[in-house]
Amino acid sequence: MKVIQIKSERKAEIINSLKLCFDLQDKDIEPYFSTLREIGIKLNKNKSITNFSKFSNVLGNETRLKIVELLNDKDYCVCELEAILDKAQSSISHHLKILEGMRIIRGIKRGYFTHYELVKEQFQKYIENSRKFFELFNFV
Repeated sequence: MKVIQIKSERKAEIINSLKLCFDLQDKDIEPYFSTLREIGIKLNKNKSITNFSKFSNVLGNETRLKIVELLNDKDYCVCELEAILDKAQSSISHHLKILEGMRIIRGIKRGYFTHYELVKEQFQKYIENSRKFFELFNFV
């Protein structure tokens, strides 16, 4: 991951803000600012946060959650999902593409139609990583 350098104007603005902070009045601000930047760099490199964010954004949509729930029981083609969810085929396809992009589901060609199934191992891996993420912060 590329480390983005902070612009000198932005750095000066933040340092001036830190100088006004009551808790920091006795600190040497420049080295403290560097310490804070190091924390930010480590945070930006944390893959578990990035992965959890992607996973939660994908599943943060009600339609996609419903699709995952449906595909947990059996595979369906787009037209079946269209009937179940009462959504346009283009909308269903859009959501399926997003889920496929995360490898949560996969399409299997059956004749003229593609049926979609939940990739349970991959989904379980995301769930496990999410659980670990929450444990890191003592949320569980």
